[in-house]
Amino acid sequence: MPLVVLLVASLSADNILSIRRGLQQRHIQMIALAGTIGTGLFLGSGRALAQAGPAGIFMGYSIMGLLISGVTLSIGELSALVPLSGGIIRPAAYFVDPAFSFAQGWNVTYQYLISIPAEISAAAVIVQFWVTINNAIWVTVFSAILFVTNAFLVKIYGEVEFYLALLKVFLIVGMNIMGLVITAGGGPNHEAVGFRYWHDPGPFVQYLDVPGPLGRFMGFWTVFANAAYAYSSIETISMAAAETYAPRRNIPKAAKRVFVRVLLFYVTSILMITLLIPSDDPMLLRSTGTAAQSPFLIAANRAGIKVVPHIINAIVLTSAWSSGNSTLLSGSRILFGLAREGQAPKFLARTNRWGVPYMGIIAIGVWMALGYMSVSATAAMVFTWLQDLVACAQIMGWLVICTTYLRFYYAMKKQGISRLRLPWKAPFQPYAAWMTLVSLIIILLTGGYTTFIHGHWSTETFISAYLDIGIFAALYFGYKIWYRTKIISLDESPVARFVDIAENDPDPPEDVKTAWSRINILWS
Repeated sequence: MPLVVLLVASLSADNILSIRRGLQQRHIQMIALAGTIGTGLFLGSGRALAQAGPAGIFMGYSIMGLLISGVTLSIGELSALVPLSGGIIRPAAYFVDPAFSFAQGWNVTYQYLISIPAEISAAAVIVQFWVTINNAIWVTVFSAILFVTNAFLVKIYGEVEFYLALLKVFLIVGMNIMGLVITAGGGPNHEAVGFRYWHDPGPFVQYLDVPGPLGRFMGFWTVFANAAYAYSSIETISMAAAETYAPRRNIPKAAKRVFVRVLLFYVTSILMITLLIPSDDPMLLRSTGTAAQSPFLIAANRAGIKVVPHIINAIVLTSAWSSGNSTLLSGSRILFGLAREGQAPKFLARTNRWGVPYMGIIAIGVWMALGYMSVSATAAMVFTWLQDLVACAQIMGWLVICTTYLRFYYAMKKQGISRLRLPWKAPFQPYAAWMTLVSLIIILLTGGYTTFIHGHWSTETFISAYLDIGIFAALYFGYKIWYRTKIISLDESPVARFVDIAENDPDPPEDVKTAWSRINILWS
């Protein structure tokens, strides 16, 4: 296995430190906590409520949250052992197949190429809430700011994302408190709502007007694609692993808290949305492309609150930009990892004097120009289509993480290596990885099921649901045939080498906790 030996040999001190570790514990924790919260939760959840009803959207987001917790546990254990930039890309080459790594690397790159302009378009259109000028101006401004915050010290990125994440946390907490007050009748109209909308118009929606339980189940099933987009890139904690201080300690800390954070920030927010807005509200059915689609903004307007919509819109704007910021960082590190493994042009591995892979940033950043589509009258439709494309690519990426983890897990078992030697042994494994893998395969294959119903064919839906499966297969088999790669056997998997490296290169001792760090549940 000369290729595997070459890959493992690349894990030298020079390779690891060619990009600098500028992210502290609070940075990586807050990126994991709120770095991926953007338009998917604040804007896209309204469409899911209209299609599935309150019970449908609540169940869908809860189930998807449980599944992605399995993804995060898997990538957290791998990244603590192999803290390399690029997330799952390089471990996939070591433990599965270089062709698998190549396919996922370019699949994720494709995902980021379409998600960054989607977020920038959303940010540009959201500004129209206050000022009506050509969207091209805002696309240019937001793109320039993204370049600046990513092209210099990664610590600058960390600080920016840290404070934007705090804003999003405050927004979610504030909106949920507002929701409780409105539900209990504390709004300006003093009307107690309770679970009224779960009874009228009902807990489920008859999707596509299909009668009976089948129509209600179809509405529930459509939530998964929307939830996948909302949860997309939640595994970002691993993307900048090589730039994370004490990664063998801090990455597991972030991964272990994902389940609680998903419950607290996503599922609770979705539950509150179902209490505040009926699923047949006309505003949910309008695809405006602005924060007017935000369920919380709709709730504030329904309750007669005047100032809150402006606050919500402002932070939704920073959330859209923040998600683009996180995506640009992750995409540039993916290209860096591919270039280091010879799976992308070598110039993409160049770093500036601050240790930032600037060529990868430029290569990803030029696709921000797609954000100028928001200038057209069909911007909202384009954003929805891009959202579905991103969701499909994201599910494929989660499948790669689970597959790579399981190959790694069984390689350790085959070679008789105790998991106690790992920097972090994730709980519920391998059951969490298996449950997530099987469930996501089913969700992926049924993502475009509506196109197979008589009279409901949609070319756009079919392409957005299944295009990425074809892209991934073409990348994998094309690379495999061209380079004649083989799936790495469990006996020859280099797990022992990585365990030895981890044992010989431990993290520095952790600082003594202060009184504040003991009660700080966000990033301590």
